[in-house]
Amino acid sequence: MAAIGVFDSGVGGLSVLAALRAALPHERFVYFADTPYAPYGERGDAYVIERTRAVTGELIAQHGIKALVVACNTATAAAIHLLRAEHPTLPLVGLEPALKPAVAASRTRRIAVLATRGTLASAKFAALHAALADQAHFTLVPCDGLARAIEVDDRAQVASLCERYVHQAGHFGSADGQVDTLVLGCTHYPFAAEELRRHTGAAVRFIDTGAPVAQQTHRLLQAAGRLAGPQAIGGVTLASSGPLEPLQAAALRWLGPAGLHQG
Repeated sequence: MAAIGVFDSGVGGLSVLAALRAALPHERFVYFADTPYAPYGERGDAYVIERTRAVTGELIAQHGIKALVVACNTATAAAIHLLRAEHPTLPLVGLEPALKPAVAASRTRRIAVLATRGTLASAKFAALHAALADQAHFTLVPCDGLARAIEVDDRAQVASLCERYVHQAGHFGSADGQVDTLVLGCTHYPFAAEELRRHTGAAVRFIDTGAPVAQQTHRLLQAAGRLAGPQAIGGVTLASSGPLEPLQAAALRWLGPAGLHQG
């Protein structure tokens, strides 16, 4: 049974993998972390495009993937259109910060978006933001260093950066004029949700892209006739352009033994 490729610059895409496994328990997945080149969010487009093409080529050549989830907002913004042109028969799912679900969820119409500088500077994000700008007020916060701190599990740095960026995002709460919805615009950030929650309060809604991406992946596989059957045994293979041990440790830490079951 061919696997679904899932790739990110590092370990952040494991948050998307968790949602994919919950929605598609019979599927096999290959998760690829491009760790030596992470994080993409503070790199230029040319660099991100080169790495995205290289990883996609390796997943196709080495693992024969039947679909690809680009579990990285920055790589999606920079390169998904090129991948679609270069691999027209491969079902492709990309990510974008979940502004549309945030608009639907917000009652105060004030939304904060935490994302990498690369994502916020992209033309793809600018178009999405412009299309929704009349429906809510968005505060955009480039979170330099946060993905890297999560990547290396520097908990003191994660705590410090979360406090800084939530403070920059504005006043949180459910009253008029307060931010009641927070978009986690990088796949790493769900792993810092508990720390972010310390500063936003319990009433603020956090929105990420895991569940919508899993739903779209299911739809594309079904349309292509590539869904695994109910008798198939799902599982995960981990791969990396660098040492595998840090990825294995992160997967065990954030997904647990059940989430890391090899198939």
